[in-house]
Amino acid sequence: MQYLGLAVGVGFLALVTVLLALRVLLGGNWLLGWLRGTFGFLLLGLGGLVALVAWDVTTYNSLPQGKPLARLAFQAEGPQRYQVRLEQNGQASFATLEGDLWQLDMRGLQWRGVAALIGLENGFRLQRLSGRYLAVEQQEQARNVRVELEQSRFGVDFWAWLQRCQCGSLLVEAQQRRVSFLPMADGAEYAIEVTPTGLLAQPMNTAAEQAMKDW
Repeated sequence: MQYLGLAVGVGFLALVTVLLALRVLLGGNWLLGWLRGTFGFLLLGLGGLVALVAWDVTTYNSLPQGKPLARLAFQAEGPQRYQVRLEQNGQASFATLEGDLWQLDMRGLQWRGVAALIGLENGFRLQRLSGRYLAVEQQEQARNVRVELEQSRFGVDFWAWLQRCQCGSLLVEAQQRRVSFLPMADGAEYAIEVTPTGLLAQPMNTAAEQAMKDW
């Protein structure tokens, strides 16, 4: 809910910027028309960019407190081929992975300084679910080994900008976290939890425990 509120706030800023741009473009005489027009279109472009950033922020959620970040359940569809049920925030999605091992990548937003003091909650977005074969020959010919879970829209990627410019570290830091490769097995279920050092996958049933023991 927090990230929807942030998006609304940033979207309001975009609207104000656009209205200011229109006022500059349409108001007054055109004695300095060229400069006024240039400045107005720059403001209009800035407002559009800020609106797209707000749209991208809506793809993030607050980190859950006292419960798993997500749950994964595997069901075999054939040799080294699994249907994966991914549940987060009470919603389930399905993907197909091939291989022997799985990996989950997450993008994190960690607020710092004033943002943390006013109580903004750290956010996350599950980014990618990957499969991998143990045999090198199979891995080289692999298909269905990577599923993009969530992507930025219209080419505006706020998290990637933060990582590249390193300019937001005083306010918000872009973090990459992942569950390293773990075994897939028919009927195995895992719960994904956030720890101070990264993500942790906990086996939730006997099939998962046995798969980890045999690996």
